[in-house]
Amino acid sequence: MSSLSQTPLDERAEKLRDAPGSRVVFADDAAYDVARMPWNVAVDQRPFAVATPESAEEAVEIVRAATAAGLRLAPQSTGHAAAGLAESGLDDVVLVRLSALRGVTVHPDTRTAIVLGGSHWNDVLAAAAPHGLTALHGSAGDVSVAGYSLNGGVSFYARAYGLGVNAVRAVQIVTADGSLVRASARENTDLFWAVRGGAGSFGIVVSLEIDLLPHADVFAGMLLWDASFTPAVSRAWVAWTASVPESVTSTLRVLHLPPLPELPPFLSGRSVVVVDGAILESDARAEELLRPLRDLAPEIDTFGRIPSAALVHVHMDPPQPTPAVTRHRMLTSLPQQAVAAFVAASEDPGLFVAELRHLGGAAARPAADAGAVSAVAGDYIVHGIAVPPVPEAGPAAVAAATAFVDALEPWAGKGLALTFLDGGADRAPGFGASIERLRALKAEWDPRNVFAAANPVPMARD
Repeated sequence: MSSLSQTPLDERAEKLRDAPGSRVVFADDAAYDVARMPWNVAVDQRPFAVATPESAEEAVEIVRAATAAGLRLAPQSTGHAAAGLAESGLDDVVLVRLSALRGVTVHPDTRTAIVLGGSHWNDVLAAAAPHGLTALHGSAGDVSVAGYSLNGGVSFYARAYGLGVNAVRAVQIVTADGSLVRASARENTDLFWAVRGGAGSFGIVVSLEIDLLPHADVFAGMLLWDASFTPAVSRAWVAWTASVPESVTSTLRVLHLPPLPELPPFLSGRSVVVVDGAILESDARAEELLRPLRDLAPEIDTFGRIPSAALVHVHMDPPQPTPAVTRHRMLTSLPQQAVAAFVAASEDPGLFVAELRHLGGAAARPAADAGAVSAVAGDYIVHGIAVPPVPEAGPAAVAAATAFVDALEPWAGKGLALTFLDGGADRAPGFGASIERLRALKAEWDPRNVFAAANPVPMARD
């Protein structure tokens, strides 16, 4: 609950309009519908206004002007996970789009990068590749570094290196009082702990420093079969994941692909089962590890040595803004009954993606210098995605994604992966044992609940 001013909204608009200037867009402006549109276009987010700062100083101005006008703020880089934010209510919220704050500076000697708050992973990979470096990025290059990293971040290197949040070394953040502060292991240490998991609930991150990885290339790719092979491939993949080393991170997916002209003819309108991932081993060792899956004679096999920057293309995430409904659970085990449940539930044609992602390893071990979130408890993620082509299809998409993950509920643990959340869930399990300290620090750094977030840290209980 916000405790900000109850000044009428039209008066707040005038105060806000006069301060940061023409880069603030209101609902009656022609540019509003474009400015408010998130990547997940199934979400109809309608904030009070949209502001697009072009510098850290402008972000400070926007925070000061909005709070002086009695308004709240919500940082957003791309809006891949927009549903949670929209569910929180945006009638009195200024959406701060960070799309103009993009840029990366790589320091190869320390294997770190300074990343502006609106930057995408593609920006980091392009800057790091000439130095033979890469990063703990996700499966899509157009996801923002800040939102992904500060909400956990699950990559195809996760079993070997842990969550992306543990690569964050410092942030520059605009706090609720309009101050631009640096938070790190040496400065504002409580805030640094909180933002690594609490993310947008504590301010607007205008830049962050992250560790890079010493991999110029990686053995990665995908294996693809017709969906009729789903039972055999699923059983083999689950058995395989029980034996592979932590150098292997992979995903099993059943895809129900619509008949779209932009898809290759061999995929358009088909249902297929895919195993993809990355193997941080020599070519010979990787080939040896893959043999049990290749023995199933995949229709397509792209595994091989590729530039590390190309890893973001392996998962085949949609390259354009897409309407999507997602649900997930963390699983503690996958016995044969669970595999059978996955296979049966994956046949629902209302799903776009039925996914199992192998985790455990370093992703399940809290980091020594951990923030609020540094690991996820569980060996697998089950993840369902449905695509509502029109708003009227939204309830059916929610039902399909929910039913799919509910089929694996008997094997679910208590935790959640924050970067897989996009509405429709209690966030508290994603924060785990850190929730009470996060509440206390939220009250300290944002006592008036100025900041709204896709994964909100609730205010301390009375």
